[in-house]
Amino acid sequence: MENPKNFSRETSAVVSLLVIGILYIYVWSPSISNPLLPRHESHLPNSNFTAVKFPVKDELGMALDEASMPNKTVIIAVVNKAYVEQSVDAETTMLDLFLESFWLGDDSRALLDHLLLVTVDQTAYERCKFKRLHCYKLVTDGVDFGGEKVYMSRDFIKMMWRRTLFLLDVLRRGYSFIFTDTDVMWLRNPFAKLTRNQTKDLEISVDKFNGDPRPEHNSINTGFYFIRSNNKTIALFEKWYSKKENSTEKKEQDVLVEMLRHGIFRQLDLHARLLETKHFSGFCQDSNDIGAVTTVHANCCRHISAKVRDLTAVLRDWKRFKEEVAKYPEVAGNVTRSFRWSDHTGCRNSWINATLT
Repeated sequence: MENPKNFSRETSAVVSLLVIGILYIYVWSPSISNPLLPRHESHLPNSNFTAVKFPVKDELGMALDEASMPNKTVIIAVVNKAYVEQSVDAETTMLDLFLESFWLGDDSRALLDHLLLVTVDQTAYERCKFKRLHCYKLVTDGVDFGGEKVYMSRDFIKMMWRRTLFLLDVLRRGYSFIFTDTDVMWLRNPFAKLTRNQTKDLEISVDKFNGDPRPEHNSINTGFYFIRSNNKTIALFEKWYSKKENSTEKKEQDVLVEMLRHGIFRQLDLHARLLETKHFSGFCQDSNDIGAVTTVHANCCRHISAKVRDLTAVLRDWKRFKEEVAKYPEVAGNVTRSFRWSDHTGCRNSWINATLT
């Protein structure tokens, strides 16, 4: 007599095969209208069916997607070897200072999740990956961007124009972004100070604010700005980059200033806003209001070593201010009014005996 347990196992096996067959017919088979799926699925073509081919994202597309906010906004910074490696006489690197400012800043830590670090050499890329950031390696054939590119040197100018072309690519892909140099300390969340109703296409920092809100009447600085991706801003970058070959020994910022003075914003109906130095300050013009300052840029400075020295002092000043306010909240107003930045001695001295290479 057959063992009932064996019979039960055989029956279970048969039932399992039947269930798998039914699931295949009704769920996976493309040749049968499937009552288990939503009705619109049954209208897909059968014998003449051709799969929809979604475009495969390239490395930049994937990097942008990973770093992006839900509204397709990213934060972009560009670094090379000189910005990520510590010199013998330095206590830290420019990149480390930059990242530290996000940690110390008010409401800025979460923004690191949306930072895309664009590296222009292998050393910078490896350091970026080591720090587990969003990284993209920008390759430029035949050009070595690894060492320090001294302000206004030929290699510095080449790197600035290459950066402009890259950012044009980002705009064409539909991403808006804050571009920031890594010598900008983020002490507060800058998005809180940007226009929220999307009426401005470009919001850009200045070296010094003269009280006139018109961009063409101020010394704009392309080391920190927010730009929305649209036809007007893409056209601006296209026209801007097209002037590269006829702008020998001019950095991209100087060319944009010339375009402003010739009315490029009016021609494109592009709406721009200046980011005043009260909130977006720098070494060219310090903010006198520590209670309002959002970023501090080591502009008007020539060498990385000088910037590292003076930005280290900026973060030290910021920590001292926050500690005093936390310790004496009842006199926070007095602490704010009496605050003074440390002198930018390193950057001031960086211009002594300056020679271009």
